[in-house]
Amino acid sequence: MLTRARERLDDLRDSEKKVAQSVLSAPDRVIYQSISELAENAGTSEPTVLRFCRALGFRGYHDLKIHLAQDLVPEVKQIHEDVNAGDDAASLARKVFTANAIALNSTLDILDPAMVDKAIRALAAAKRIEFFGLGGSGAVAMDAYHKFFRLGIPCAWHNDSHMQAMSAALMTLRHVLVVISHSGSTKDIVEALEIAKGGGATTIAIISHRKSPVASMVDIPLCVHAKETGFKPEPMSSRIAHLCVIDVLAVGVALKRREVVAATLQKTRRALVNKRY
Repeated sequence: MLTRARERLDDLRDSEKKVAQSVLSAPDRVIYQSISELAENAGTSEPTVLRFCRALGFRGYHDLKIHLAQDLVPEVKQIHEDVNAGDDAASLARKVFTANAIALNSTLDILDPAMVDKAIRALAAAKRIEFFGLGGSGAVAMDAYHKFFRLGIPCAWHNDSHMQAMSAALMTLRHVLVVISHSGSTKDIVEALEIAKGGGATTIAIISHRKSPVASMVDIPLCVHAKETGFKPEPMSSRIAHLCVIDVLAVGVALKRREVVAATLQKTRRALVNKRY
């Protein structure tokens, strides 16, 4: 990928050359960056980054990062950044647990309390809440739905882009849309947000990249910290941080609505009595 960029440098537009120079000067940093972060570092725009990617024959920025990672990152590091091929079970467990613990502690340090409070207030006042996520983030969205529907607030979750678009089109004021996205650059999520905002819904995002298309367009961005690269389709430690943020929001909303929530939880708990030995 780097060779291709050098060979085609003279054929690029001046703005695209700025992107190429940023990639060539620090390729190991680029695989950790969102498209917005690369654009800012290069002094260009996101569309310029996309034009650069396509000029090199890639389908988009994510495709470029995958090829760049293949050039730079050893195969085993594409499975998990901290492990080695010869690690035994004890070492694997320690490294994976440590990475997750670091992600949680770092997220606690950078999570904006004002944004968390704003999100809790919006969710507590919502007429209806919907959670959107795709791929691994879809599992986090489902977990969020499971927690919030037990609080007595009408809610739903969708992990299908068509359902997300249709559901977003029906949102109005007092509807809250919560999206979960590791990269913050998923086209379908951006499209769903645009539709929901058009109807007046409040939008919240739980993301791993503060400078990303999703973060820039939502009303309330909640950013987590994770060392993971953006080229991996199955983030691990960031997912744990996303789940923890969901727990914070659920507990915060429960406290705001504690009288109603207490009665609701009693009903759901009684409904499960005969389901267990």
